[in-house]
Amino acid sequence: MRVHIGSDHAGLDLKEHLLNWLADRGYEVIDHGPFVYDPQDDYPVFCLRAADGVASDWQEGRESLGVVIGGSGNGEQIAANKVAGIRSALAWSEETAELARLHNNANVVSVGGRMHTIEDMTRFVEIFLTTPFTGEERHSRRIEMLADYERTGNLPPLPESAVGGGTGQSGDA
Repeated sequence: MRVHIGSDHAGLDLKEHLLNWLADRGYEVIDHGPFVYDPQDDYPVFCLRAADGVASDWQEGRESLGVVIGGSGNGEQIAANKVAGIRSALAWSEETAELARLHNNANVVSVGGRMHTIEDMTRFVEIFLTTPFTGEERHSRRIEMLADYERTGNLPPLPESAVGGGTGQSGDA
């Protein structure tokens, strides 16, 4: 499987570690940078490219996943999610890494290079890359709602339980 990876200066050490770790496990790794330490670099430059690589691969029928890394992983996740077709999840535990794939079919994982040990973050990435999407109808339905919104800009209809009755609606006193 192909893995696109990008970071900023705060994630550079983890990225360098993961490049070797992934290659040793047979992954085809595409490194979107950075390639040198620059404390003034901007994560969108690298994370958007990694996410775009994943989206482009999927459009061409090639399965791939992505890893974006920063200090906390928050900005990197936000950047990746700006690319059409990307569902990026912030993993801060083994469980969040697993659920990102199981329930959300996330195709990019974001981790914080300053939040955990390299061993823990490597484990989060490993779990993310090896966990399949369940394909359960409820999860597929929710993902399709998001994809439809991304394509059309139309909000999904409210469920019957959320319409009528008047309580909790904005403007109610």
